[in-house]
Amino acid sequence: MISVAIFTLNEEVHLPSCLDALAWADEVLVVDSFSTDRTEQICKERGIRFVQHAFGGFGDQRNWALDHGGLKHEWVLILDADERVTPELAEELRATLPSIGDRVAAFRIARRFYWWGQWLRHSSLYPTYVVRLIRRGRVRYVNRGHAETQEVQGDIQTLKEDLLDENRKGLAEWFARQNRYSGLDAEYELAQEGKPGSAADLMSSDPLVRRAAFKRLAAAVPARPVWYFLYSYVLCGGFRDGRAGLVFCLMRSMYQLMVAMKKYELQLSRDGR
Repeated sequence: MISVAIFTLNEEVHLPSCLDALAWADEVLVVDSFSTDRTEQICKERGIRFVQHAFGGFGDQRNWALDHGGLKHEWVLILDADERVTPELAEELRATLPSIGDRVAAFRIARRFYWWGQWLRHSSLYPTYVVRLIRRGRVRYVNRGHAETQEVQGDIQTLKEDLLDENRKGLAEWFARQNRYSGLDAEYELAQEGKPGSAADLMSSDPLVRRAAFKRLAAAVPARPVWYFLYSYVLCGGFRDGRAGLVFCLMRSMYQLMVAMKKYELQLSRDGR
């Protein structure tokens, strides 16, 4: 008995396949940020409960759904429309939750990223984990740049099966979205400057803590786009993903450049120049 909350903005391309993979779910709620495409119509045609709320950040939007979405089950699976639950992950959820103890408040899931129909096993830095299966009342999401982190009251366990993530909107939409996201990340990085970090986080047993610490460290490295490309394409083996891997590593390096440039521009503005 799991509630699923899906977050959308103009997701007519992705939403049908996301919903098709949730035939097993007892409750599905779509929380929309005022789409202008067929997102609402797709939900109505399938009998999916559809609500709208102005977007103020991924963390805020997820918290609003948990507080005001009228979800009826204790456990909630959080999804974006371009993500899909595999039959194996659905079966793991069915097998795991009935016997889980009260100490557990959330589960982290590895996300498997696809580009141009290909799994980017290396260039997407797989496995990267996200906390998406949560016990209501024990987890709060917090905006962090364009993404979110979470505050969890209890233990976090790891599921074995992956969550699939495949964006099929193409390059133009990707760059438009990254343009928005890079501004938010630049503002977040600038706000974090001067705050003490923890070297112990880089060695943490929690992959989410390690990743956040690594990103914080990388934000201060000169020529970060170059180092990111070398890290993802060479050290992590992105070259093994062929042409799609090369393009994706270049795109992600360009994103690092966008963040760095916008951060510098914000510094100039803050200094009155």
